[in-house]
Amino acid sequence: MRLTPLEIRKQEFHRSMRGFDVDEVEMFLDMVAEQFETLLRERNALNEEVVKLRTQLRDYQQVEKTLQETLMNAQQNLNESREASRRQAELIVREAELRAEEIVEEARNQLQQLKSELVMLRAEKASFVKRLKQLLQAQVELLDVLSSDDLDLKRVRAALDNEEEEPSEQHEAQPAPEPRIVGLEESSQPATPAAGEQPAAQPKPSGPPPGRLSDEFII
Repeated sequence: MRLTPLEIRKQEFHRSMRGFDVDEVEMFLDMVAEQFETLLRERNALNEEVVKLRTQLRDYQQVEKTLQETLMNAQQNLNESREASRRQAELIVREAELRAEEIVEEARNQLQQLKSELVMLRAEKASFVKRLKQLLQAQVELLDVLSSDDLDLKRVRAALDNEEEEPSEQHEAQPAPEPRIVGLEESSQPATPAAGEQPAAQPKPSGPPPGRLSDEFII
């Protein structure tokens, strides 16, 4: 049974012999009714405060939930960004390694090509030196042949001078034969071989004429 201040004030009691004082009872009921009314107002105020606090608490819980979701999303985005950065860094490192391998391979190929060119140059140098030696040797042999021809020419001229200095009667009666340069004719024209005699082999220069380089020497 729930009492109200109005019910307390209007409450009536049965009269009996030698009962309580009616005025005191009514005064007490008014005081109880006022205090009960005050308690009811305080209870309603407290209920309103509780409702208000519960509403605020629910709002705070919603804000907390929102903050937690935002924090979780931020943490997830951060993890995804870290993972993407890690994959990109690995990709960059891999590309750099591949590029470095390509550069090393190109350097090795260039080194091998340079070695091959060096071997070819050494072979060409050896061949050039060999041809140059052969050419110089031919020139030396040609100089020897030309020196021997000069000696024969001097010898013939000396013999002619000796014949002119010696007087001879036979030479006075008979016309003196025209001087004949044997060595010069031999050197300029081939000697006529005698019957049954093989012609003398003429020295043939193996190199080019003096003052001109061989075609082999010109590179």
